[in-house]
Amino acid sequence: MTPQEFTHPEDAAALKALESIPILPSVVKKIMDFGVEQMTYGTNMASKILLSPTQLPKLYNILPPICQRLDIREPAFYLEMDPMPNAYAFGDTYTAITITSGLVEMLTEDELSAVVAHECGHILCRHLLYHTIVLSLTDYAPKFNLFGFVTDPVMIALQYWSRKSELSCDRVATFHCGPDATIRVMSRLAGGPKSITDDINLIELAEQADKYDAIRKDGAWNKTLQTYAVLGNSHPFTSVRIRETLRWVTTPEYKDLRAKYPYCPNCYRAIRSEDTFCKHCGNKLK
Repeated sequence: MTPQEFTHPEDAAALKALESIPILPSVVKKIMDFGVEQMTYGTNMASKILLSPTQLPKLYNILPPICQRLDIREPAFYLEMDPMPNAYAFGDTYTAITITSGLVEMLTEDELSAVVAHECGHILCRHLLYHTIVLSLTDYAPKFNLFGFVTDPVMIALQYWSRKSELSCDRVATFHCGPDATIRVMSRLAGGPKSITDDINLIELAEQADKYDAIRKDGAWNKTLQTYAVLGNSHPFTSVRIRETLRWVTTPEYKDLRAKYPYCPNCYRAIRSEDTFCKHCGNKLK
């Protein structure tokens, strides 16, 4: 699989604008020379649980099939004690995905698979270097006074691209687990666990993005306010992500991707063209 098969147009445009900034290579070099990867690798080993076939295998076993299907190298996979539901990928040489205990407790197994597939999407789409820069500036800059060489426009451009890159990874999650699981994750993160959001109207939630656009486009002042509201956010707003996902699954590009890589229409996992039943969910295929 290739990054181009999943890259959202807004991701591509934002990356092009980001890479046109002359100072960017210097920012990247200084951050990586500082050793943030090595430092994070050490703290991950010291403070998180490294998942493996013999360490919480039920959680670990979510990762290998995704990596195999996307044809990417398997990253380290960590569990972090944090009641806040979250997941993130980090590193350029020492690549790793972390999921929190709050996320595991909130989501079903297929929803958790969608999250891990989303994070693997950052690896497939070659986001990790710039994502590592953004996370490093956010987490380590205040501690080590790294902001001195990063101008506000560069930081804003990095964060803007980072938000747009999430739209591409939502596509990867949708490809691997299907739109229902991916969108359910977004609704959980917006409104709470299954006990509260199980009956949520996802179409109506997506329509909130249109109402948001109407507010954002209602004059220069409202556009300024909404631009300010999203500054510093790590992800696009939930309703926008759901709308973009629902739009993508109606496109010829999505249908061509599905035709190119055979899948079970029940669980969306990969199958072989000769399979009679899906080995993942038991669904009859022929």
